[in-house]
Amino acid sequence: MPFAEVGELSMYYEVRGEGPPLLYIGGTGGDLRKQPNVFDSPLGDVFRILAFDQRGLGQTSRPESDYTMQDYADDCAGLVDGLDWPPSPVLGVSFGGMVAQELALRHPDKVTRLVLPCTSSGGAGGASYPLHEIRDLPERERIIRHLTAADTRCSPHWQREHPEEFDALIERARQGSQGTRDDPEAEAGQVRQLLARAGHDTYERLIAIHQPTLIQGGIYDGVAPIENARALERQIPDATLEFYEGGHGFLGQDPKAYVDMIEWLGSADDQ
Repeated sequence: MPFAEVGELSMYYEVRGEGPPLLYIGGTGGDLRKQPNVFDSPLGDVFRILAFDQRGLGQTSRPESDYTMQDYADDCAGLVDGLDWPPSPVLGVSFGGMVAQELALRHPDKVTRLVLPCTSSGGAGGASYPLHEIRDLPERERIIRHLTAADTRCSPHWQREHPEEFDALIERARQGSQGTRDDPEAEAGQVRQLLARAGHDTYERLIAIHQPTLIQGGIYDGVAPIENARALERQIPDATLEFYEGGHGFLGQDPKAYVDMIEWLGSADDQ
C-alpha cells in the first residue's frame, strides 16, 4: 500500500486514473477504504486523481495532539512535494474545502484552480454546522441531527410522513460509522478533526486567493448553507458560484454538479 512520510505522519494516498492531474481533499471522517469514493465518481474517468487520508483518519497516522487547519494544509503541501505532484487544480469537498482554502493561502504555488463544493469560510462568512457540539449525543439522536442538517428537506414533518425511508437513512448512517465506533483511536482522530474544523476561519484572508475558483452549493444544505457559499463568492476575487438540487450531498443528488465541474475544469488554460 502506498504511504508517504510527511513530517511526523505516515500518510496513506492513492493515485488513479488518466488525464490532467487533480488533487482531491476529502471531508469529515474521510477514509479511502470507504466505498464508493472519489475514484468511483465521474471524475475518475477524466482525471489522474491524487487522494489521501488526512491526519487522524483512515490509514494515516493519528498524532495524539491538537490539530489545526494549518496542519491539514501543510500536510497536503508536504505530500504534494514528496510525490513531485505538479501544481494542479484542487477539489476540496466540505471539510476538504476548508483545507483547500488554507492550502491556497499558505501554499499558492501548489494550486492552479480551486473547486469548493458544500463548504464554508467560517468567521464573518458563516461557520459550518457545529458537528463537534453533537459528537457526544446518543448515536441515534446524533445521526438524526446530522441528517436534518445535511438536507433541510428531511424535516420532522417529512420524517413522520416517510418513517421507513427515514429509518433506512439512519441505519445507513449507523453502518457507515461502525468502523470508527469499533476503533477508539479512529474515534479520537475524528474528534480532533472536528475540533480543528470548529476553529476554521479564512473569511478575511480569502481576498488573497487569486486562482480561478468554482464554488458549488446545495440549495437544501444546512451544514454549509447558501449564505456561506455566497460569502465565499464575495471574498474570492475570481469566483464562480453555482447551486444545485440537493443538500450537503448534492454531488450525489444532482448529476449536473459533476458535469459542470468537469466542464469548468476542462475549460482551464492552466492545465
